[in-house]
Order: sequence, then C-alpha cells, then structure tokens
Amino acid sequence: PMSENTAVTNTLGEGELYAGLILGKEGEQDYHLILLPGEVSDAGWAPATSWARELGGELPSRRELSLLFANQKEGFQREWYWSREPQAGHPHLVWGQNFASGIQTVYGRAFRGNARAVRRMPVGG
Repeated sequence: PMSENTAVTNTLGEGELYAGLILGKEGEQDYHLILLPGEVSDAGWAPATSWARELGGELPSRRELSLLFANQKEGFQREWYWSREPQAGHPHLVWGQNFASGIQTVYGRAFRGNARAVRRMPVGG
C-alpha cells in the first residue's frame, strides 16, 4: 500500500515542495505542510501577507517555520522570513525566522523581510 507521504507528494502542484507533518495541538487535526513556489524579498509584513494570499496560501506559523528550517532549509536564502504570528501582547511586532541561524525573533510590521507561502493538507485528506 502507498504511504501517506507518497499520497501527498502525488498531489503536489507545479513547484510545490512537501515540508512534512505538523501534529495538531489542543484538539486540532494533524496536517501536511506544503511549501508553495516563489518568494518575496524586502517586504513589510502586510505586503508579504497579501502576496501569500494571492498565491492561494498564507505565511507560515512559527511551528511551520521551524519545520521548514529542518526539512526545506535549502529552499530559503540565508535571510529572515516572516511568519503570520504577531507577538502576544505586542500586535505591532511579528515573529519570523532567520534561515542562517535558525533563531526566531520579532520585528515591527514595517521591517523589510522575506516571505514564502505555505498551504496545509489534512492528514487522510
């Protein structure tokens, strides 16, 4: 029988890469993370968010950025990438990940960072 991962990789679109499995937390469903093709550079958070939506995806969460760093690091420049997650209690600051060091940190929404978009596929779907 086909493995779950084989079934997922058979459904990837042009240029998409399989990033791995995200385990659901607090009752959420497990899902497969798919990295969409393309990248935006030197963009503030709002334009980066809009760009990802136009591709049919969204910016990754902090957990998803960690998985991307672990499994698809070679698909990223050694730069800082936006997440979709504002810092709790400080909505003007947004988390992101440095793909040179692996460190996650926050920057103001006007900071000019890079972005990649992801989509999610439920396990078993």
